[in-house]
Parts: sequence; structure tokens; C-alpha cells
Amino acid sequence: MKKDEPPFTFPKTLEEFEYAFNEYGQLRHIKTGEPFVFNAREDLHRWNQKRYEALGEIITQYVYELLEKQCNMTKAILPVDAAEGEPTSFIYLSSDALSNPSKLLVLIQGSGVVRAGQWARRLIINQDLDSGTQIPFINRAMEEGYGVMVLNPNENYLEVEKRALSTPTTSPNEASDEPAEKRERKDDKEGKKKREFYEKYRNPQKETETERIPVRENGSSEEHVLYVWDHFVSKAAAKNVFIVAHSYGGLSFVELCFNNEGCPTTEPWVVKMNQREMEVKNRVCAVALTDSAHNIWLQETSKGTQDWMQQHCCNWVSSPELLDTPLEPMLPDCPRVSAGTEKHELTSWTSLRSVFKFFGEALNAREGEEAEESASAVTTRSSSLKSKHQDL
Repeated sequence: MKKDEPPFTFPKTLEEFEYAFNEYGQLRHIKTGEPFVFNAREDLHRWNQKRYEALGEIITQYVYELLEKQCNMTKAILPVDAAEGEPTSFIYLSSDALSNPSKLLVLIQGSGVVRAGQWARRLIINQDLDSGTQIPFINRAMEEGYGVMVLNPNENYLEVEKRALSTPTTSPNEASDEPAEKRERKDDKEGKKKREFYEKYRNPQKETETERIPVRENGSSEEHVLYVWDHFVSKAAAKNVFIVAHSYGGLSFVELCFNNEGCPTTEPWVVKMNQREMEVKNRVCAVALTDSAHNIWLQETSKGTQDWMQQHCCNWVSSPELLDTPLEPMLPDCPRVSAGTEKHELTSWTSLRSVFKFFGEALNAREGEEAEESASAVTTRSSSLKSKHQDL
């Protein structure tokens, strides 16, 4: 016989869960030293899942604390002109994110339950903080003189409880109009359903129904990335912008360079998109994609965007090959190399060193080109002045 399902009431802190992160950033039970166990109670998968989700929410707050206390980052509320009481979201900024004149790193996670500062909740819980969070990227960037912005594309709604709708009840007299034989068959059918459900879970609990109210202009990952670009990245002082985008974050980045060919160029929104696309291509020095979910055909990117991606982007994908091994391109967008792991969620962590090497090389190449252009301009002006002097 199956056990009664315990109430969905879980601890609110890691300490109450009797777990803590050790010196290696691994989540371990305080008393036994064992890793987290998902199946805490056999034959109660739904309860175990709810317990896991409750721990996940605590992990989210824990990572926020690390961003604020360990990385010295601060929240910026979205939308920037939010009215009192309306749903809001936020991103994290380093102290020099908007003022750093040279380099800005923007981190974009994938989809799902992960929030700002996380690549994968599963890795944080089952492996360690280094592999599952963006903190190693943030620390490395700060050491190398980058300002940092941590985006939060999945924190895009306010969840509220649905109001209970009153349902009309059927009186015994009304029910008696139905033929007895039909009523008995219906009762048997409903009784069978109840018994089947009861066998699956004794004493099942009804979950609260909720609805989601989207955050204005940030109701999806794509909207969020566009909004942060327009209101933060575009206003930052950094001459060179670098982006790391994992999984669906790659798709959201490509939306910044959305193709508007065939649209009337006089439309204000098209003009803004064209301006944004030009700004992205001018200011973004390099983009590191990690197992990106983008698709240039489905997203209808222009030939110009595809050519730009070939020059400025690289996608580290899950593969059994050694790290940085070149792989066959699947689409004519950007080079693909192995992330040195077959696990999708690990691709950001395993490619970290390669990503920063890629950024360094891209910056050196850009600065070299600018130096050549500057020298050429000086030579041209000097030659022009010399010729003019000789004419005189």
C-alpha cells in the first residue's frame, strides 16, 4: 500500500534543510556529509519534486547573496520607470558596469527555472557552485578589467493566485431528470477515476492555481535582452562589449540583430531596429555562445548578420571531442567548436578559459585594426599637408 502524501510544506533556509555548501562549493548534508538525495521518500515522486523545487528557490536566493556580497554587484530594477505596485524584474551590475570605458561583459543564461547568476540549478545542487553559477565568469572578468552585467531573462512575470470561480451546484430535483441507468454509468465512471487517483496518491493535495502577470517590456527572454540593451548596454561607456550567451540566451541575442528586410524603412520601429542592429555590430567585439539554441533560418537573420556572426561569434557546443576541436558547421552563421563535454548544461563551465582567450584575441585584433587605421589616417594627412606645402 502506498504511503499518504505528506503536506507540501518545506524548510525556508539551507540550514533548515540541513544542507550547506562546503569549501569546494559542493552541497552536502550537514550531518552525514552526503550529496543531496532527490528521492527522500520512496513512491512519492510528486512530493520529492516539490521538495526539490523548494530547495531550488533557496538556492536562487543564495546565489543572489553571493552576487551581492562576494561579487559586490547591485540590482537595477526593470522596467526603469516602473510604477509603484506593477510587476518588476531586475539585473545585476558591477560597480563599473556603466562607467568602465574599455570593456563590458554581458552574461545571458538559458531558459527555465534558472535566475540571475545561474547557468544550471541541477549543477549547483548536484555538482558545485563553480560549474552551475556564473560567478567564475564574473570573477575572471573583474580580474581582467571588465565591467559586468548579469541578465535575468527568466524573471519575467509576477505569479499570483487565481481567484476562485463560483460553480453552480445541481439540486437533487434537477439531477432526477436524468435517466437512472445513465446516472449510474456516470457514477461508476467517476468512481473509477477517483479510485485510480487514490491508488496513485492516498490523500492527494490540491495545488493552488496561479496566473502570471508579465513584467512590462520584459515578458520574455527576447524582450528582456532587447530592453537591457536599449536601457543599459547602449548607455554604458565601454567601447568594447563582450557577450556570453548559453542555450536559449543565444537565440535571444540573435534577436538583437533581427532581419528587417522587406519592411518599410520609414516605420519608427524599423528605424529603431536598424539603429540597434548597427549599434550592436559596431560595439560588440565578440560573442561566446555555449550550446546556443539560435537558428538563423527560423529567425530570418539577414545575410549581413550572418556574415557578422562568422567574424565575431563562436559557439562552444556539447561534443565528445576535446575542448576547442573545430566541428562541422550546421548553418552558415558562426564557427562551432567542442566544449569538451557531452552535457549541455556544462558547456559554459568547461569552455570558460577558451572563452576569455577568444575575447582577448578579438580585442587585440580590433585594437590592431584601429591602430592601423589611425596610422593610415595620419600618413594620409601628413602626405596631404606636404603636397600642399610643395604646391605653395
